[in-house]
Amino acid sequence: MTVIARPVPFLRRLAAAAVSAIVVAAIAQVATMLLFFGGQASQLGQIGDFLLASGLVLFVVSAVFALIGIYRFWYLRLVAGLVAGVVAAIVGSTVTVVTGGTAISAGVIGQLFATLLGLNLPFVLAATIATLTAGYAVWRLVVVVTGTDARSLRVAIVRPPADNLADGQLTHLERSAIDTDLADTQWDSYVAAFVDNGWDVVEVPVASGQADSVFIEDAVVLFGELAVIASPGAESRRGEIAEVEKTVRGLGLKVARIEQPGTLDGGDVLKVGKTVYVGRGGRTNAEGIRQLRALVSPLGYTVVAVPVTKALHLKSTVTALPDGTIIGYPPVVDDSAIFERFLAVPEAGGLAVVVLAADTVLMASSAPQSAALIADLGYRVVTVDISEFEKLEGCVTCLSVRLR
Repeated sequence: MTVIARPVPFLRRLAAAAVSAIVVAAIAQVATMLLFFGGQASQLGQIGDFLLASGLVLFVVSAVFALIGIYRFWYLRLVAGLVAGVVAAIVGSTVTVVTGGTAISAGVIGQLFATLLGLNLPFVLAATIATLTAGYAVWRLVVVVTGTDARSLRVAIVRPPADNLADGQLTHLERSAIDTDLADTQWDSYVAAFVDNGWDVVEVPVASGQADSVFIEDAVVLFGELAVIASPGAESRRGEIAEVEKTVRGLGLKVARIEQPGTLDGGDVLKVGKTVYVGRGGRTNAEGIRQLRALVSPLGYTVVAVPVTKALHLKSTVTALPDGTIIGYPPVVDDSAIFERFLAVPEAGGLAVVVLAADTVLMASSAPQSAALIADLGYRVVTVDISEFEKLEGCVTCLSVRLR
């Protein structure tokens, strides 16, 4: 999970850097003492003294790396952990040798570097692994959650487009050419719309080779502190959920799952207050709806099943304004009478809104008449161009999952 949110206050980033660096240094030192030397009591004190300087250097280097943003990508964490471990091992060992009264010479320097394949090897490996795992987890925890009640955050969870985006599945549209460079630019603008409107944004790592993974809404549905991990109706999409689950767990949410043979795509779930409309169509089956009902009914939600035959998902037909009014494009809606208040929009691209605030919604720029209609109801409308995703049966709701 990568945090690309509003600028994090410096003191908070400094605290995250310090705490994560302490964890990395402690793990590297303890792991080296226990794993390499087998935990022999007679040697632990001596080895601990030898590693003390290396641990201090590792703390400083890891903290600096954390501050400059190495936790953004896994490969930066890998390189930074390895570099920090090597630098700390050599510098720390040098300090230990010099304070012990040994003069530095070419031979001594050679011996110090030789320790990277001996005494200091487990230290370097432990530092690298700790940076990739525990250090990253602590940084994420402090930056995203510490000092803020996670339940009060407005967080948009997103996932960058995969390299094979153009191969995404189609059900109701004819395939047309996808400009992947333009799609990347449009995705950046979509994310920026959340940041500009005061949202924190959490990025799930890109899923290479999983064309539809950018449509992250299908992977998880959020009900307050409960994250329901979906069971994608398309078998090819079931590999998308693992990283999404790691992300929501990292945000401190409780996790439940829709299990096979139940299927449920998040795009089929529309929440309006305590009413949960669930589309029964090609991607969500009756067993998936039954399992969702069993999970959320104890939380006070009422699940209402809705037939979906004319579009991919329920939210490809209707969404809801902040006041609970259901909006939809009549040609793709099976039965608008199901909804207590229904407002027809004049364009297919105008049926989807993302609620950014009580008075603000996000819409696609492909539907100017619908945007004008919503604006005339007193809402501030933010528009983004998502044309390349619309070619793949996507809309503004598909590209994020919102925690608020």
